Amino acid sequence: MDTESAAAGEPVTGVGGSAAEGPAGSAQADRPGEGQVADGAAAAELTEAPPVAREVFGDRYDAAVRYTELLATAGVQRGLIGPREVPRLWDRHVLNCAVLAELLPPGSTLCDVGSGAGLPGIPVALARPDVSVTLLEPLLRRTTFLEEVVRELGLENVTVLRGRAEEMVGKLAVDVVTARAVAPLERLAGWGLPLLRPHGQMLALKGDSAEQELAESRAGLAKLGAVEWSVISVGEGTLETSTRVVQVKAGESPGGVKAATRRAKAARAGRTAGAARGAERGRGGRRRGR
Repeated sequence: MDTESAAAGEPVTGVGGSAAEGPAGSAQADRPGEGQVADGAAAAELTEAPPVAREVFGDRYDAAVRYTELLATAGVQRGLIGPREVPRLWDRHVLNCAVLAELLPPGSTLCDVGSGAGLPGIPVALARPDVSVTLLEPLLRRTTFLEEVVRELGLENVTVLRGRAEEMVGKLAVDVVTARAVAPLERLAGWGLPLLRPHGQMLALKGDSAEQELAESRAGLAKLGAVEWSVISVGEGTLETSTRVVQVKAGESPGGVKAATRRAKAARAGRTAGAARGAERGRGGRRRGR
């Protein structure tokens, strides 16, 4: 994700971009000329893909290169990536995210909450074409960028969905939720765990703060239906610096009692809407038969 992004629409300072974005649906206009200058200057700082990228991305290596180029150009121009991050896009961002693929079951479904510029969702989708990835992002400027990237790269295993995590409870259920610097761990779990299927897992990239955040969040995680949690490292032996991840495993009721209530309410609403559509079709059929 673009780390200013927040699943509930609250910007968090990080990888880059302006925190001056308005409510979902608004976009801050670029100043004429400035975007193009920043675009070219930032792109010149992009390093070549390290050799390990071919190992990580396999036959999608070229698509990974193109995605990184888009981050360094359009991503910077639109305020999704800070210009200072461009020289380290490969090591600190793209590959750092892609190694999450090690933790995903074959054929699983995944939702990247607060996806922003597509980190970690797009690198994971590139590394694991067998995984179906939903990029969930509330802000229009970012979903527009994500849709353009997905279309240009031809990522058939990726869907872009505009909305907030709390709005998707009962509408979206996945095996894995991912997030990167979206919010403090307990708040993130409140958004992410309700989107899981029973016994699913949330993977939060947290860096050096992982142990401390986990220690402060244990009671809250238990209330949210988590049954197991730990800090693990991925990418060891592949990356120079491994990626630190908080792994939270859910039990039978991901998100706890409140999430279960919201899921049941959404299910009832869906059944009611389905019955109404069926009745309307029935009335239409009778009218045609007269």
